[in-house]
Amino acid sequence: MLPNPASPSHAPSLDPAEVEALFDAIPSVLFFAKDSQGRYTHVNQTMLRRLGVRSRAEVIGKRADEVYPAGMSATYVEQDARVLAGEVIENVMELHLFANRQPGWCLSCKRPIIQDGRIVGLIGISRDLGQRGGLEAEYEPLRLALEYLNSHYSHSVRMQTLLDLTGFSLSKLERSFRKVFQMTPQQVLTRLRIQMAMHLLHGPDSIASIGQACGFTDQSAFTRKFRAETGMAPRQYRLQVNARAARPPPLA
Repeated sequence: MLPNPASPSHAPSLDPAEVEALFDAIPSVLFFAKDSQGRYTHVNQTMLRRLGVRSRAEVIGKRADEVYPAGMSATYVEQDARVLAGEVIENVMELHLFANRQPGWCLSCKRPIIQDGRIVGLIGISRDLGQRGGLEAEYEPLRLALEYLNSHYSHSVRMQTLLDLTGFSLSKLERSFRKVFQMTPQQVLTRLRIQMAMHLLHGPDSIASIGQACGFTDQSAFTRKFRAETGMAPRQYRLQVNARAARPPPLA
C-alpha cells in the first residue's frame, strides 16, 4: 500500500493500483513513486510509453539513472536526494523523454512520502508543457515564449522578441516566468542550454563545439555556466560519463 505523503499516519493508505489507474487516464501527466533509495515502486503508462518499455516490471526497482539517459538522469537523481531529505519541489521545469524519444519540457513536482514520522520514499508528477489543460490561464503566451527559447537556444535571444511574442511588459514576463517555471527567462535559457550540452557531452563532439552549438560565445563562458549549474566543468562531466559507461554491469 502507498502511504499518504502529507497526512497523519492514521490516514488510510492508497492502493497503488488505483493511483496508477488514475494517472493512466491522463496521458499528458507522468506519475511515479519511489522508495527511500530512489528506486521506482509505481509508474503510470505514460512513463512506460516514453521509455519505450511494455511493462512496469522493466522499471520497478530501478533508479532514474538506470532508465534515463545520463544527461537527464543526473538532475533527477539530485532532485530525489533533496526530496528524500525532506524538501518539496514544486513546478520545476526540466527535460523529459516523450513518446518519440525526443526531449521535451515538463513541469515537475515531487514530495516526500512520510510514514510514522519518517520519510519512506517520494511521489511525483511531471506535466507536459505542450499541453494547455490544467495550467495557468496565462500559460498560452508563455508557451509561445518557451517554444521560441527551445528553438533558438543556440542563438542570441533578445528579450524584446519574447515581449513581442507574449504581449507582456518586461515586469509581467519575468513575474509570469517565475510563477510558472520558478526561473527568469534568462535562467530558463541557460538551463536549456546546459541540459542540451549535457546531452551532447555523451557524444564525440569537442567541448568547444558543443559550447558553440548551445549558444555560448566562448568556451570560458560555457565552462563557467556549466559549473554553476552542475557543480563540475564540462570536461569533468564527460570523464564521469565515460567512467560510468566503462563500468562493468553488476553481477546477477
